[in-house]
Amino acid sequence: MHSLLPRQQFTQRRNALMQWMGEDSIAILPAAPQHIRNRDADYKYRQDSDFYYLSGFPEPEAVLCLIPNRPLGEVVLFCREKDKEKEIWDGYRAGLEGAIEQYGADESYPIAKLDEIMPTLMEGKKKLYVNLGGQAEFDNKVIVWLNSIRAKARQGAKAPAELLMLNHLLHELRLYKSAEELAIMRKAATISANAHIRAMQATKAGMYEYELEAELVYEFLRHGCSAPAYNTIVGSGANACILHYIENRRQMQKGDLVLIDAGAELDNYAADITRTFPVSGRFSGEQKAVYDIVLASQLAAIDAVHPDNHWDKPHSVAVEVLTQGLLDLGLLEGSLAGNIEQGTYREFYMHRTGHWLGMDVHDVGDYKVADEWRQLEAGMVLTVEPGLYIAPDNQRVAARWRGIGIRIEDDVLVTKTGHEVLTDAAPKSVIDIEQLMKG
Repeated sequence: MHSLLPRQQFTQRRNALMQWMGEDSIAILPAAPQHIRNRDADYKYRQDSDFYYLSGFPEPEAVLCLIPNRPLGEVVLFCREKDKEKEIWDGYRAGLEGAIEQYGADESYPIAKLDEIMPTLMEGKKKLYVNLGGQAEFDNKVIVWLNSIRAKARQGAKAPAELLMLNHLLHELRLYKSAEELAIMRKAATISANAHIRAMQATKAGMYEYELEAELVYEFLRHGCSAPAYNTIVGSGANACILHYIENRRQMQKGDLVLIDAGAELDNYAADITRTFPVSGRFSGEQKAVYDIVLASQLAAIDAVHPDNHWDKPHSVAVEVLTQGLLDLGLLEGSLAGNIEQGTYREFYMHRTGHWLGMDVHDVGDYKVADEWRQLEAGMVLTVEPGLYIAPDNQRVAARWRGIGIRIEDDVLVTKTGHEVLTDAAPKSVIDIEQLMKG
């Protein structure tokens, strides 16, 4: 499978990273390992995001090396060799020639020769960029390679003197999306929005949560997505108050709300949408009252997404609207400022209002710079997802409010002048939801 991104995009990314790395350095990244699901059945393979970001190479058992200004070539890829018999069973391999011709490597070597060749590539470099802590087996290999160079010190061999974490440089690059990346993310968002519409139209009392999950996944796959970007949440009734509920086994009843948190992954880029709607097609008075507060907080938070604001501004705006709404409903008492200062709203709203979005659903990138919330800048993509969750066993509130869980989430691009809601096609006003479900 080849990326939807042009090959030149990966070249530009590697060049940008190597420019930051500087002279006398080497970066080493392993592909994601394959994982056993049970006995001899594997999980469906998904490449490591950092590795894919720099290479576009989709296969396991591979290691990428970037060596700035190396005369023999800056990009070295270790991978599996072509093997006709194994390809009959397990599928096509790019091989050593494909690594160069299709994926832009300057040199390629068999993965079986990794331990033999890697120390020679590392020797004499001052800085080694690598991410330790992700794969224990690979971490041990790095130590072995370093020690093999140090063992030849009397022969003049020099191991890298500085061991630096690669993710700081690489994740800053990933935080800013290119026009080509955004085209994929817009498509993933549109497919995901249409899947939510499909689920709303299919919903009726008596269905099981997993039936709605099936509608979503069907829509993802039929439009070319490889899989859901994360475990799909379909929480009806009190299950909507469980933030990461993924069991999806309950039978939905008339009068329930159902919260769906689901997004597609397209070419390793994620969408992330949450919509909450009534199983019967019409909100009750209490459901609508809570829903309107959450929607108002989300719209206010989205309005706060622009380059004049820092990362935390949408969250603080959402908290203010939610807290005032809880006061208006009588679920909190006292002043707005006092409740925000004391954090009493956390009984009903216990998570943040968003996260970075990209190749990972909770994407990489620092939220603070020099201990200050970082400024929002054009090209960043984040989610905006406030919610209210009134636990079914909360005896402090009137029974009519208990068990109502609502979250509304969209994917928002920061632009030069403001923002763009990538997932706007999924309806979220009470009128639009009820109209869609009625139709």
